[in-house]
Amino acid sequence: MDQTLPRPVTITEMVENITRQKGDQTAIVYLGQHITFNELLERSQRVADGLRRLGIGEGDRVSLWLPAVPAWLITYIALCRLGAVAVATNTKFRSSEVQDIVSRSQAKAIIMWPGFKHIDFEGILSDIDPTALTALQTVILYSEDKTEPAHHILGRNTVSYHALEQSPPYTADHATPESGCNIFTTSGTTKAPKLVYHKQSATAGHLYDINRAFGLDQPGKSVLHMIPFCGVWGFDQGMMTLAGGSTLYIMPFFDPAEAARLIQAHRITHTSASDEAVRCLLEVNDTPVPFPSLELIGFAAVGGGSSQDLVLEATRRGLTLRGLYGSSELGALFSLQSDTLAPEDRTQGGGICVNPETQVRTRDKQSGNILPHGERGEIEIKTPSRMVGYLNNPEATQTAFTEDGFFKTGDLGYTRDDGSWVFLSRLGDAIRLSGFLVSPAEIEGYIETHPAVSEAQVVGVQQARKIWLCAFIIPADANKLDNQLLRQYCEKGMAKYKVPQHFEPIDAFPVTLSANGNKIQRAKLRDMAESIMRRSLAPAT
Repeated sequence: MDQTLPRPVTITEMVENITRQKGDQTAIVYLGQHITFNELLERSQRVADGLRRLGIGEGDRVSLWLPAVPAWLITYIALCRLGAVAVATNTKFRSSEVQDIVSRSQAKAIIMWPGFKHIDFEGILSDIDPTALTALQTVILYSEDKTEPAHHILGRNTVSYHALEQSPPYTADHATPESGCNIFTTSGTTKAPKLVYHKQSATAGHLYDINRAFGLDQPGKSVLHMIPFCGVWGFDQGMMTLAGGSTLYIMPFFDPAEAARLIQAHRITHTSASDEAVRCLLEVNDTPVPFPSLELIGFAAVGGGSSQDLVLEATRRGLTLRGLYGSSELGALFSLQSDTLAPEDRTQGGGICVNPETQVRTRDKQSGNILPHGERGEIEIKTPSRMVGYLNNPEATQTAFTEDGFFKTGDLGYTRDDGSWVFLSRLGDAIRLSGFLVSPAEIEGYIETHPAVSEAQVVGVQQARKIWLCAFIIPADANKLDNQLLRQYCEKGMAKYKVPQHFEPIDAFPVTLSANGNKIQRAKLRDMAESIMRRSLAPAT
C-alpha cells in the first residue's frame, strides 16, 4: 500500500482510497468467486441505492442477520455511505434474542438468509411479537440462488437482496466522522446484553491501525476468514483485510478440512483462530509442517483450560501463534504479542497496542491505586478506538469509564515495562461460550420467563476443553417442573450455546447474609455444579 495514503476518517473514504490503488486486484474470494476492489465498491454503491429507496438514511439502523458472506461486508459499506448503522446479529440467535436486539436498536430493516444451514429463520421471526418491532419496516431476504421473495414476514414487506444489487450505483456520500456505523452486543450484569455503539472515525482509524500492525499493507498478503462477521473479532478481521488492500478468503462457516485446503491451495499468509480451531487444523493435516505459507495466526484461547500443549505442538509444526486482545467496546485485534517472545509468552492475550496513542494501566480493585508494571489488577485502557457508548444507556456508559477517560475492561492482567501488557482472565461472572462472552444473568432472565420457574441461577464449570453450564431452578410449583420441556423452551428462544447442559431443581439458593442484603454464593453453586457434572458424565456401572 502507498504509505502516503491519509488515515481515513470514514468507512467510505477508507474503501475509496484502497480502490483507487487496488481496483482490479482481488478483494474477496468466496466459494470460488472472485470480487475485485472495483466490483466491491460498485456493488456497495448499488446496495446503497437500493437501501435508500427503502427509506434507509442517516442514523437509521439495519440488522445484519447473516453468516460470513460477501453480502455482509457489501451491505455494511453501503450503510456507512448512507450514514446508517449496521446492527450485528448472530445467526445463532433465536426469537427472544433477535426480538430484543432488533427492538432496542430500533432497526428499520433486517437482512437474513432463510436457507442458511437449514435453519428456520422465518420460523424464528414468526415467534416474535410483531408489535415489539415498532421500527421494523422491511425484511430483506438474501439467497445464493437469487430467489425472489413472494410473501410477507411479520406483516412487513419483503425484498430480495439481489434486487438491491440491481439498483444503479449511488455515489453520493453521507458519511461523516461522527456518523454511527456499528452496533455490537456484549455481555452485561443485566438480563439483556448491552448494545455497543461505534462511530465511523474511530472504526476507520482502528482498521487502518490493525492492518499495518498485522503487515497487511504489504504486497502479496492474504487472510483466511473462519469466524462470523457478527462479532467484533470477525468484523475487524474482515474489514482490516480490505483496508490493507489484501485478499480476504471467506468461509461461511468453519470446516477444518476446507480451511486446510484453502491455506495450502492459495498459500494464505494470515488468519486468526481460537484454540479449538487451531487444534482442528492440526488434526486434519498430520504432516510435520502443514501450512508453511502461514506467517501469522492471531490466537485467542477461548475454550477454557490450559492450551500449553497445543501451543507447543503448533510451534513444533511451524505455526506462529500470537496472542490477541479485543473487546466490543474498544475493537478487536486491539493488541498483538511480539513474535520475539517465547511461545508460552507470545500466545498470552494482550501484547503491544496497534495504536501508539493508546494507554494501558492496571488498578487494584480494593485500594483503587494504579499498580506498577508486573502487578496484577484490573486492566484500564484509553484509546481512540473506544466506543461512543452503550446505546440508550447513559448510566452504564458513565460507569464503564474512569473520570480521566479510561475504559474499565473488567479483565485481570498486568503491564510490562516495554509498553506491552498481558491479559490473564475475566473478572466477575461472565462466561465465554462458543467464543462469545455471555452474562449468566441473560440466560437466567430467559429461563425465568417460563411459567414453571420462580428463580434461576446459571453457573459454568470447566469440562475438558469447554464450559459445562448448569442451571439451578427454584420451581414455581415443584410438581410442574419438566426438565425436558424447559430444555426445549430454552432451545427455541436462545442460541444453542447458551442452553444449559443440566437443569437442577433446588429449594433455595445458598446465600451469605449481610446488612446490605443476602448475596447468592455463586462459588458454592459452582462447586455443586461440578459434582453434578461429574456424576452425569461418569460411566454407568
